Amino acid sequence: MARTIEERPPRQRTAVTPSAQAAAPARRPRPGRFRRWRTRGGLTTLLLALPVILIFFYFSWLPIVRGVIMSFQRNNYVASPDWIGFDNFAYVLHDPLLGTAVLNTLYFALLAILFGFPLPLLMAVIFSTVTMRRRWLYSLLAYVPVIVPPVVAILLWKVFYDPSSAGMFNSLLGMVGIPPQPWLNAVSSAMPSIVLEATWAGAGTSILIYLAAIASVRPELYEAAELDGAGIGSRIWHITIPSIRGIVMIMLLLQIIGAAQIFTEPFLFTGGGPQNATTTVLLLLYKYAFLDGDYGAATALSVMLAVVLGLLSVGYFRLTRRWAD
Repeated sequence: MARTIEERPPRQRTAVTPSAQAAAPARRPRPGRFRRWRTRGGLTTLLLALPVILIFFYFSWLPIVRGVIMSFQRNNYVASPDWIGFDNFAYVLHDPLLGTAVLNTLYFALLAILFGFPLPLLMAVIFSTVTMRRRWLYSLLAYVPVIVPPVVAILLWKVFYDPSSAGMFNSLLGMVGIPPQPWLNAVSSAMPSIVLEATWAGAGTSILIYLAAIASVRPELYEAAELDGAGIGSRIWHITIPSIRGIVMIMLLLQIIGAAQIFTEPFLFTGGGPQNATTTVLLLLYKYAFLDGDYGAATALSVMLAVVLGLLSVGYFRLTRRWAD
């Protein structure tokens, strides 16, 4: 027997009278964004952080703003500054020594990237393959050059670079029949010698950063690769390097920026010589400010360098964003 469904009449909507509308509670308006921020403790947080923000602005951003203003002035801190517009930039751009300084800085950056960038990464990969019991010792030995004060390290290496046959490096070369090298006294070998010391001094920090990045790689990836028969070289190339490529790209950018701002090594090793072969952009800036007393030209050169490095950083992140992710 078929089961019939009793049809029901449609439900009628009850009309809401004005008195009922008045009796219904009114919807409370949502508080504004500033009110929500204040009620959640934002104002208290801002008041607590305000001293740190002011100190950071005074010691970090205020000198930058002051330097930009000074780049448009004739200022030697003796007479009152005069507003001269872009004359400082024109003076720097027409200086024949600027091209030499830029080429020397690019040469140093190229050598530092070719030799100083892959070496810490290679050492970190090698250290990561040893047992944890000995890894701290290798990390400590790699970080020792960073602990040594830069001035002390440079003066020590200056003794090593003694061009006579009694110098330390020339004595080692003499054991294998290589004649003494001029090192810092020759145009062709002065900049590579500085790059060698700078790589030795700065590799320790990069090694520790790479070791921390390698430690974050999931161990099951290595276990799966080992079960598939992959050797240590294959595991490093296909697992370790791709897993830390974001850190590698950031370290490469920091190395480029640091190489563009090299000053201590050329200043203490050669003073820009021989024949301006090691005169860098920051060494030229030092000449403007403290030898010529022209702080306007010095700040103009620093502003130009900051703009170039800023544009380089933006372009670098845009070009490597997809690969780094």
